[in-house]
Amino acid sequence: MADSTPSHVQEKTFSSFNKAQGANYHQARRDYHPTLYKILLDHHKSTGGGFNSILDIGCGPGTAVRTLAAHFDHAIGLDPSDGMIETARSLGGVTKAGAEIRFEISNADNLGTELPNPVQDASVDLIVAATCAHWFDMSAFWPRAAQVLRPGGTVAIWCSSSLKPHPDTPNAERITQALEEFQAGLEEYYLPGNRITRDLLRTLGLPWTIPNPVETFEEASFRRQEWGTDEKSLPTDEYYNIRQDLSLASVEMVLGTASPVIRWREAHPEKAGTKEDVVKIVLNKIEKALRDAGVEFGKELVKGGVMGVLLLVKKKA
Repeated sequence: MADSTPSHVQEKTFSSFNKAQGANYHQARRDYHPTLYKILLDHHKSTGGGFNSILDIGCGPGTAVRTLAAHFDHAIGLDPSDGMIETARSLGGVTKAGAEIRFEISNADNLGTELPNPVQDASVDLIVAATCAHWFDMSAFWPRAAQVLRPGGTVAIWCSSSLKPHPDTPNAERITQALEEFQAGLEEYYLPGNRITRDLLRTLGLPWTIPNPVETFEEASFRRQEWGTDEKSLPTDEYYNIRQDLSLASVEMVLGTASPVIRWREAHPEKAGTKEDVVKIVLNKIEKALRDAGVEFGKELVKGGVMGVLLLVKKKA
């Protein structure tokens, strides 16, 4: 696994979100499947992890930490975006002990060291980074993560990749081709982080692959779990907590929150939301492919979803 740090580019699209954009992101991006959380928590527990404190980095509107907080006494969500943190605070959330989830503005380099009430060293049992670690400077992140984690603590990183129709979808090959053309048309709006997710984090820097390895993490216990990456696996199974049949409106929401799409729309404001919008174009192609396959009007559904991956890294006890 190669280290992604040399090509690290600071994320500026999501980090500049205002509250309205944060709220829209919350509506469009669903929670993750209970099975993903179960795999994460079971691995954490079985390898000696504690359940006192959880820290969610790049928490966005707080989706993951809000769900996982039910298993911990204390929970903190960090994000560099004012708008995301505003949204997270407005939605709230409580821990197993009944304490409110604390949401603060911070990034993956600092992990809350600059806060008035900073995250203390050796105070966190579980660090999670849901759909965001591809934007981190991993050479800065791993040493700081080692500081704040307790011995035996876990770092859980996950993300999704491309939308993938299941072969059972009518005209699946044409829909796949339309989605591939959609991606190709956005290539100039992809940053290194987007390419890391497209490759399902295979090039993400890990503690033992960064230029200055962090030896307090265990390579031997490293676990990688994938969803939807083989022909027999339905992409939505056990990753996103969404229906297997996606309406065109759901497809539009999923595609519309991708950062390359946001950057494309910022570069083409006169086309955003019109029939010339990059998402509208691919939706029309998908709709036509379904209609040509005999799907009735109003019943256009794409069976499938996104591919996903979960990485679990342990700090030595």
